[in-house]
Order: sequence, then C-alpha cells, then structure tokens
Amino acid sequence: MNVPSAPIPADSGDAATDNNTPAPYKTPLPVLQLAVLCAVRLMDPVTFTQIFPYINEFLAKLHLVKDESQIGFYSGVVESTFAFFQLISIYHWAKLSEKIGRRPIVIGGTFGLALATLLLGFTSSLWAILLSRALAGLCSGIAAVLHSVLGELTDSTNQHIAFPLYGLFWPLGSILGPIIGGSLANPAEKYPDVFDYSLFRTYPYLLPCLTTGLLAFVTAVVATIFLTETHPSKQPSINTSGAEHISSHRSLNFMSVPEQSQLTILQLLSIPIIRALSVSGASLCFTATAFDSVFVLFCYTSIPEGGLDFNTSTIGYALAIAGTSSIAIQTLILPSLLRHFGHAHLYNFCMSMWPIAYILMPFLNLFAYEPVQLWIAITVLLSVSRVACLAYSVSMVLVKENAPSPYALGQSNGLVMFAMCASRAVAPAFVRSGLFHPGTGSR
Repeated sequence: MNVPSAPIPADSGDAATDNNTPAPYKTPLPVLQLAVLCAVRLMDPVTFTQIFPYINEFLAKLHLVKDESQIGFYSGVVESTFAFFQLISIYHWAKLSEKIGRRPIVIGGTFGLALATLLLGFTSSLWAILLSRALAGLCSGIAAVLHSVLGELTDSTNQHIAFPLYGLFWPLGSILGPIIGGSLANPAEKYPDVFDYSLFRTYPYLLPCLTTGLLAFVTAVVATIFLTETHPSKQPSINTSGAEHISSHRSLNFMSVPEQSQLTILQLLSIPIIRALSVSGASLCFTATAFDSVFVLFCYTSIPEGGLDFNTSTIGYALAIAGTSSIAIQTLILPSLLRHFGHAHLYNFCMSMWPIAYILMPFLNLFAYEPVQLWIAITVLLSVSRVACLAYSVSMVLVKENAPSPYALGQSNGLVMFAMCASRAVAPAFVRSGLFHPGTGSR
C-alpha cells in the first residue's frame, strides 16, 4: 500500500535552532493546567475505542446481514459516523473558541461526550447506535481547541516535555478504552455473581458505556473547577517582568498578523507549511485510522479466512499492546527526538513507517496456532505502527510553531485537524466495505 506523504517545508520548526540559542528564561510547566488538559484529552480515545472490542459482536446480534463476514461494513459505518460529525464540527469549535474562549468549549464538549457515551449503552438498533456516535463525534470536535490550549500553555523552552506528555494520553486512552470495552461487555454472562440483572441482559454493552461515560462526566466537573482560560485576548494585563518575558518569548514563534484578526481558510492555506501539514495530516489520519480498523477486523476474522479469530476480550488485550507501546515511545523516545532532530524531518520519518506496518500485518496469520510467536509478532507490528503515530505529536508542534499569530492558533489547529478528520471519516467504511479484504491484502 502506497502512503502519500506531503513534504513538510523545511526546517522552520527544527529543534536544533532553539538548541543553538539558549533561552534566557526557562518557563516552568503549568502542572495543574496540563494535568487537567491531559485528563480531558484522555476521554476522547477512551470513549472512542471502548466500543472496538465488541462492536462487531454488537452489530451481529442485530441480525443486519445473513453472512457475518459482511458485518465489517456496518462497523466501519459506525466508526465513520463518529468521525464525520467530528469533521463537520471541529473547525467551527476552533473558530468559536477564538471568540468566546477555550474554556467553555472544552467543558461543554466533555459533558456532551459523557452524555453521548451513556446513550450508546441503551441502544438496541443500528440507527440508535449511529445517533449516539454522531453526538459523540460532535462533542469530540473540541480536539483542535485542546491542541490550542496546549500551545498557549507552553513555549519553546518546555514544549519538548509538554507535547510528549500530552501526546501519550491518546495511547493511554487506547489502552484503557479497549480493556474497559472488552472486559465489561456482556457482564451478566461474564460476571453473573455481580451483574446478573435484567438490565444488563437487555443491554449487554451498557456497563462499558456507563463506566466510560462516568469517567468523562467526572473529568468535565474537574475541568469546570480547575481549568483556566488561555486565549490571549481573554487574559488580564500582564504586569510582572517574568510573565512579560514569557509572553514575549512565546510570540517569537508567530508571524506578524494583527491581534484578534479572523483569518479565512484560504488565508491559512496560503501559508506553505500549514497547507502542507493539512494535506499530509489527511494522509496520516487516513492511514492510521485504516490500520486500526483493519487490524480489529483482522483479529475478528476466522483463521481460515486469513485472520486470528480473537474474541472481544482478546481483541481488547491486543489493542492494549498498541497503547502500551505508544506510551513507552512517547515518554522515553519522543522528548529526545524533539530536542535533537529537526521537527520536519522527524515528521517525515514517522510517516515512512506506515508502509512497513501494513506489509507486516498479513504475516500474523502464519503464527495463528503458535501463541507465543503470535503475540511477539503482534507486539512488533503494533510497535512499528506506534512509531508512525508519533507524527501526530510532531504535527502539533509544527502547527504551533508556524501559526500566523497567537490569535489564529485555534484556527490553524482547526484547519489541520479538519483535514485529518475528513480522512478519519471515510477510512473505516472504505477499508471494511469489501474493497479491502483482511488477510489477503487484495482489492
């Protein structure tokens, strides 16, 4: 599979430049604000991925098709519904946050995500599932606003720590979500001594939705209490010399644009690196989302048909390996890479890992009857894919460093993430529609 990768214009965001010019003041990390932001970020992957281990089984119980081998199309539609509604909301949330501030968008979106996830647990038809995932997608559109908050909380003296820390909460959520979904689905059957009630027999997937929805609700409450506003135009006048220096130091990364001006999409796209990040980001998100979708379907497919024939719990454990690998890479490797390598070159290296991941996947079937070798092979494959996923974190750094002004950071993040979500919306349904057959890799 060929993965198109738009070249990122050269090294305006390279870390080496900052390393050669020592900063006179190193900004301390805003620990509390970063912790709250990371907690909010965690809820997106937790609520998004908790459905992965059981979605195929869920849809099969609805008797949508006679041949269960075709169920992948409907699970792809469910995932694409989430992504489509995130797509149509993400730029608008980002633009609205430039007017009313970041804080109300972040808090409102997190409360909405909690509600949408709880509603999913009470669904019993395809249309109800799609409706709940559409609402969750709309609320997850705040992702670009979260990226903007991160950019406004940090500067070039501490971003090599803050961005990897923030970035690891997606893989952490990708561990926690599948574990919750895989272990808590069908609780009346798995844990009859505790959950053998008619409610859980009628709604066998309520418990994982209730658990993740409650986590999102608590996170929203915490954000309401502790999260402060970060938008530059919503800040009080800065009087202390240290704070003035921080503000001045952050502004060095931005081009000259009138304060609080609203740029059009065409104006943003006229900036070469923002345009390149948007195009390449679309490729990145399509490739990454397609990989995750195909991997889940590959695990669910029977061994004679080229898959691994995993049950929901085992699929959850396999996905947890991906998250564990990503956490290790984000925390142990990425900070050093950001300090010592040019950000543009690092981004392109990560993108080059995707063809390797796709080539390796079909070979897992060769080890289907050898458990030890199989799990070693799965770990290698998913580690390669998580190295490739570092491109997401590097992209955030590049957007922050090349936004036209502090007052257009939200729009810049919104545009790049709009491009990513456009790909995310079509990737699952495309790869599961029959155009791609897991196990053979043929069209």
